[in-house]
Amino acid sequence: MIRNLKKNDIDKIMGIWLTENIKAHSFILRSYWEDNYNFVKEVLPQADVFVYENIEGEIVGFLGLDNNYIAGIFVSGSEKSKGIGKNIIDYAKSIKDELCLKVYTKNTRAVGFYKREGFKIESNSIDDTTGEEELYMVWKSGKSNL
Repeated sequence: MIRNLKKNDIDKIMGIWLTENIKAHSFILRSYWEDNYNFVKEVLPQADVFVYENIEGEIVGFLGLDNNYIAGIFVSGSEKSKGIGKNIIDYAKSIKDELCLKVYTKNTRAVGFYKREGFKIESNSIDDTTGEEELYMVWKSGKSNL
């Protein structure tokens, strides 16, 4: 089930955020994510955050959306490859005609996922904070192309 973030969800989703960022971005120092934890925890509720609960009611994934910008999508490690990420993206697509995001080029699993979900690479740049190359990707519904 996908639902809106509740205040008492923050610690759980921040645990997912930290763990999965460290796993997915081995090319970035762990301390980068740890140092940004409190900042992200503070600003996260300012975004539209949608959590995915499994059948047991446990939060196993979430997506943060700032207007049309996907600030992040995360699925717990043991729950990956079960369609959760696709379900969350499909939900975002159902409420937006266009979505965009940035993803590190070296995060090949995520790049492949976004491509499968219809996102197109629009540009690339260097992230000033990490020095890593990132891609700017966009998805548009058929309605937004009219």
